[in-house]
Amino acid sequence: MDAPPNKENCDIFLHAAKIFHEIGVNVPKIIDKNMSNGFILMDDFGSKHYLDVLKENPSKKKSLYFDAIEALLHLQTKGENYHNHFPFYTRDLIRKEILLFVDWFLIKKLGYELTESEKEQFEICISFLVDNAREQPQVLVHRDYHSRNLMHLSSRNPGVLDFQDAVIGPITYDLVSLLRDCYITLSSDLVELLFDKFYENLNEKIRNRYSKNRFKRFFDLMGIQRHLKAIGIFSRLNYRDGKQNYLKDIPRTLNYIYRVSENYKELNFLRELIANIK
Repeated sequence: MDAPPNKENCDIFLHAAKIFHEIGVNVPKIIDKNMSNGFILMDDFGSKHYLDVLKENPSKKKSLYFDAIEALLHLQTKGENYHNHFPFYTRDLIRKEILLFVDWFLIKKLGYELTESEKEQFEICISFLVDNAREQPQVLVHRDYHSRNLMHLSSRNPGVLDFQDAVIGPITYDLVSLLRDCYITLSSDLVELLFDKFYENLNEKIRNRYSKNRFKRFFDLMGIQRHLKAIGIFSRLNYRDGKQNYLKDIPRTLNYIYRVSENYKELNFLRELIANIK
């Protein structure tokens, strides 16, 4: 890995890599490092992302996702002893991420300025989504757990990459990143099957405290927050970094927001907004 010190913080990556490795998550082993120049030598997981395999061989979907669910449950369970090693996913950070949608997608890409009334309504939606995130059990969160950061290996699937932004945050964050992936659409039947598998394998104390319906509400609303953030980031990657390829994933991500928000009256304004710009 070539990460110039003036652009990347290698210490954060190495810190997360050490802990994920201790937990037993299959992340690249650090072999050597040169911190002054930003070079890190580590295991090579190859070039086969989950996304590549899912597109080439759809029949493997169920087995690959079962492996990913098991790895995620392992991360959350074993990560309980490391909560003091990672920053918390604060209300301010969650809100700041949602506003990427406004700044980089609505304003920068669409030239759409919210009126004062619309800003007030959008703030109500933000508060609703932030409250949902903070009401959930807080666990170790990878924060970008999806088909382009999971590698297909000959053993111990998946190989897990891009974990440097890990935080202590909502229990459904990584699950919705995986099942409502911005880069590939899974069938509703498969999403339901995998959601059930995850819920049924949760700690009994969590299942006793939160019904499946309550947990599904956590999951749905967490997805809205993440997808607003993702759309903002995709737009930013285009305008700030010249990476146009991410724009093609915005329609899928917008569609997640539109479909899920239909089930929550608190998000009527957001759904109408999406309907007007789709």
